[in-house]
Amino acid sequence: MALRRTHLYEYHRLHGRLVEFAGFEMPIWFEGIIPEHNAVRNSVGIFDTSHMGRASVTGEGAEELLDYLLTNDISRLEPMRGCYTLMCNEQGGIKDDLIAYRLSENHFFLVYNASNREKDYNWILKHSRDFDVEVRDLSDSVAMMAVQGPRAEEALQGITSEPLSEVGRFHCREVIIGGQRALIARTGYTGEDGFEIYLWDTPLSQPSKALDLWGKILSAGRKFGIKPCGLGARDSLRLEAGMPLYGNDIDEETNPLEARLRFAVKFKKKRPFIGKEALLRIRKEGVKRRRVGIRMVERGIPRHGYEIWKEGERIGYVTSGGFSPTLNAGIAMGYVPTEYSKLGTEVEVKIRRRLVRGKIVKFHPFYDETKYGYRREKR
Repeated sequence: MALRRTHLYEYHRLHGRLVEFAGFEMPIWFEGIIPEHNAVRNSVGIFDTSHMGRASVTGEGAEELLDYLLTNDISRLEPMRGCYTLMCNEQGGIKDDLIAYRLSENHFFLVYNASNREKDYNWILKHSRDFDVEVRDLSDSVAMMAVQGPRAEEALQGITSEPLSEVGRFHCREVIIGGQRALIARTGYTGEDGFEIYLWDTPLSQPSKALDLWGKILSAGRKFGIKPCGLGARDSLRLEAGMPLYGNDIDEETNPLEARLRFAVKFKKKRPFIGKEALLRIRKEGVKRRRVGIRMVERGIPRHGYEIWKEGERIGYVTSGGFSPTLNAGIAMGYVPTEYSKLGTEVEVKIRRRLVRGKIVKFHPFYDETKYGYRREKR
């Protein structure tokens, strides 16, 4: 089967190292994972995120439908605000994590994972039949890119019509950027300040507008040291920030309570949501395992699927792991029984037949956010 391509494929073909990801031909890196990672932590980088899923839900019943499908309280979203939320199955398992934006009273815009594009859209469409709504898949008609890092605002302001300092965290705004109409949102997946840009009316068959904006952002950000960044840096950055990756850290066999995503579940909102009863039951019975962060004490790089041990017994497994350029150490996320999830607990990770010492640490983020990165809203 031929791999799918984004609006920015021609740039990636000329400048990047391409790999398969979620059925797409995407750049894993341009200059290299570490220099791209460091550019985002210390200055600014730009990512192609057009492989992700995007959909609109409009109509009188849009709020009611999304409050039913999503765990966060959509009814409390004001226009031009967004929130991180989850979509669960009836058993409380996570179908996906996503961002929902309210553009106006009856107009919502959803952004979800590339690996779940068809699954999510079909789930939304299936449940929309009893509501007065229109659901549209915009994934191939709205180009998407992310500009992330402590100098992201400065890099974009020179080509943006509106003052970006007025766009708060998880706020969005219609702007003219690089001469084109777009939605810009102060969100991202790196642990840094930054913006995600949605370029309206950009069919995949006509990629020139997206390529033009990509080039203008690179030119505007040159004096700030901007770098184009691939999937490798995107993964290392989100890992350092303690952000889960669907298919690794969360899936339909994982519930939000054990995944430490309770902040995105609003049990007291005015409408019930799919999975609520199951999650209330899990909460009452007690969570049996928890997602934790591990920082290696000894030299070693933990990877997805590696076993976590304690006192001669295998107690869990690594869901995401790798080398942290910011900390110059191996770090990982994984699941362990609740009794082993306390900060400071010493564990071991089995790396190439050898048990390597590590410690359970604060992991959202792993690094000291007063020194590195954007101070996020309290959850």
